[in-house]
Amino acid sequence: MRLGYPKRGVLAGIFILLLAGCVTVKVSLFEEPRPLKEKVISGTGRDKILLVDISGIIVEGPRRGFLSLKGLTRPDRIKEELEKAAKDKHIKAVVLRINSPGGTVSGADVVLHELLAFKAEQNLPVVACLTGLATSGGYYVAQAADTIVAYPTCITGSIGVLSMKLNLKGLMDKVGVDGEIVKSGRWKDFWSPFRPATPEEKRMMQEIIDDFYRGFVEVVAKGRKLKLEEVRRVADGRIFTASQAKDLGLVDQLGYLDDALEMAKKAAGLEEARVVMYHRPDSYRPTIYSQLPELDLLGGPQFLYLWWPGEL
Repeated sequence: MRLGYPKRGVLAGIFILLLAGCVTVKVSLFEEPRPLKEKVISGTGRDKILLVDISGIIVEGPRRGFLSLKGLTRPDRIKEELEKAAKDKHIKAVVLRINSPGGTVSGADVVLHELLAFKAEQNLPVVACLTGLATSGGYYVAQAADTIVAYPTCITGSIGVLSMKLNLKGLMDKVGVDGEIVKSGRWKDFWSPFRPATPEEKRMMQEIIDDFYRGFVEVVAKGRKLKLEEVRRVADGRIFTASQAKDLGLVDQLGYLDDALEMAKKAAGLEEARVVMYHRPDSYRPTIYSQLPELDLLGGPQFLYLWWPGEL
């Protein structure tokens, strides 16, 4: 029994110190976010080539709901990586590793905007490497690059825009469910999934799609230094193999990631360089794009730079 008294005395002493404020114990119910870390992939030397990964569907919102998946690309992550790179004077070039079918119009456009802004401010060469798939919005963001390299087995193209919805009217009739809507104006329930679209709604939606499409064509024409007419001839949603895309001027050459890295090194005038990436094990998101609403493909209209083969 004597052995118990010292133990109780120690515990009592610790308790008194805690109450007196002499000892501070920090307890966190959640893991604290951590900033990006640099990881060297290959190479030697002081100078660096930053490898930026653009993979999966490109969206602008946080990871919740229908798209709670890994491997998505969001503007907040791209912006954070570019902000970190801007502070590192040893970053001499950027290679974009793109493997994406595309995504939302806004998501792809903001990613492209951030890449172009970084490129203009830092005056660094940018090379895009299209790997397995770089279609629609995936090809859109590649327009930030000075040079585009594509894997020989890459599928690219699908230049165009789509918007889709589920027409639930037949299902609702079958199960005996009616939808009731009170609205302030004729078009307030525009593109509702609870009824078929009217001819007027389809016309209005087509005008929106056409406007986004013109923007896509202009981005490609400027990025690839092609005439608008040349881009329109191939911008009908078709996909292309890498060799077909090269013949059409949509990519510069066929090759692999090491070819793209070597090209970036040469463009930066470097004899040797380290290839680096930024990574983080948690979901730290400190930029202005961090709290944008999530994408819900099952909800009301989404405008997509996305290759979507087949019916739903």
